Amino acid sequence: MDAIDRRILDTLQRHGRTTNVELARANDLAPSSMLDRVRRLEDRGVIQGYRAVLDPEKLGYHVAAMVMINLDRHQTKGIDTFEAGVAAIPEVKACYHVTGQYDYILHLAARDIDHLSELVKHRLGALGGVEKQETFLVLSTVKEDRGYALEPLDPQR
Repeated sequence: MDAIDRRILDTLQRHGRTTNVELARANDLAPSSMLDRVRRLEDRGVIQGYRAVLDPEKLGYHVAAMVMINLDRHQTKGIDTFEAGVAAIPEVKACYHVTGQYDYILHLAARDIDHLSELVKHRLGALGGVEKQETFLVLSTVKEDRGYALEPLDPQR
């Protein structure tokens, strides 16, 4: 991946609706060459898809929370069942299997506190193998996920 590929990826992360012609113009390439580069990045799986960034408040999600979970056993069947259950809950925006004090960190979006309570007690609590869960309300968002840093790699490192 060269500097042009990194500029393409950076632009698409920030402005996913940038046209091929605009990308080509910004990188001094012919549109056909730009299209080839973008297709190669897609084919290699560097670009995994495109999506719109939505405003949760305008969709009725007024509460965000992080839920830390510990499982009672760490056996493959229990882990697989838990992970499949979490994946089936649409309000779970992200789920990370982590090291440290907790086994999982989940990012939830809820309409309100009652909805969050239902999610924590009845949806997450109903998943088999949950030993302990702790919920943290998000008071404000300092920085949203807007993609990866794509500055050129330093060969001296």
